Amino acid sequence: MTFLQLFFLMGSPDGGGDGAIINLFFLGALFFVFYFFIIRPQSKRQKEIQKKVGEMKKGDKVVTSGGMFGIVNSIDEETVLLEIDSGVKARFQKGSITDVNPGKQQ
Repeated sequence: MTFLQLFFLMGSPDGGGDGAIINLFFLGALFFVFYFFIIRPQSKRQKEIQKKVGEMKKGDKVVTSGGMFGIVNSIDEETVLLEIDSGVKARFQKGSITDVNPGKQQ
């Protein structure tokens, strides 16, 4: 028995056909809530981060996904060289950067 057959068999015990419609309405409302309160804001934030990383330049302060704070020293096509402390440099992939200029108001 497929999921759709099982879904439409879930009706009220007295034989009324309102159960399937109510279940379908509930699933639609649940999808609406998930989309507008979880999926949409997350995708907007991800696009904003990608834009910031694309506009990143030498001297910007950044935060990596591992929680490292650093200052951009040089930028390559796929990687960024960060100065973590005076004289300490590490290379990170651009995808691991989660924030550019943290604390700066737009």
